[in-house]
Amino acid sequence: MQGHLSAWLVKHGLVHRSLGFDYQGVETLQIKSEDWHSIAVILYVYGYNYLHSQCAYDVAPGRLLASVYHLTRIEYGMDQPEEVCIKVFVRRGNPRIPSIFWVWKSADFQERESYDMLGISYDNHPCLKRILMSEIWIGWPLRKDYIVSNFYEIQDAY
Repeated sequence: MQGHLSAWLVKHGLVHRSLGFDYQGVETLQIKSEDWHSIAVILYVYGYNYLHSQCAYDVAPGRLLASVYHLTRIEYGMDQPEEVCIKVFVRRGNPRIPSIFWVWKSADFQERESYDMLGISYDNHPCLKRILMSEIWIGWPLRKDYIVSNFYEIQDAY
């Protein structure tokens, strides 16, 4: 089922895949990593001026990683702001996605957290370094195939 934004993107020749609607009726689109930055700029110009949230998740052990963006179109006089969910899937071997920090500044810490927890590199991010884990931490803790070496429970330490 194709939504309003998906139809608009098709009309303008922009490559994407419609993933339908979520339980709240928000349209979900899949964008290729290499097309993401240009489509992000187009969506900003189209009126999606607010990055509600960005997160990432591991689809399955040894499979794809996903970076998810929730965008909102806020205009004066609108009764209900328009929302869209964008998903960008990448292979875990070399997960690289263009950073949208230069489009929506609020992506800064959110992309850093996705990098820190899942190892997704956001190209052209101004300060892509760990934000939660120590700089010397090895691995990506939220990947489903992550194994902690030398892990001890707190109660075992005493």
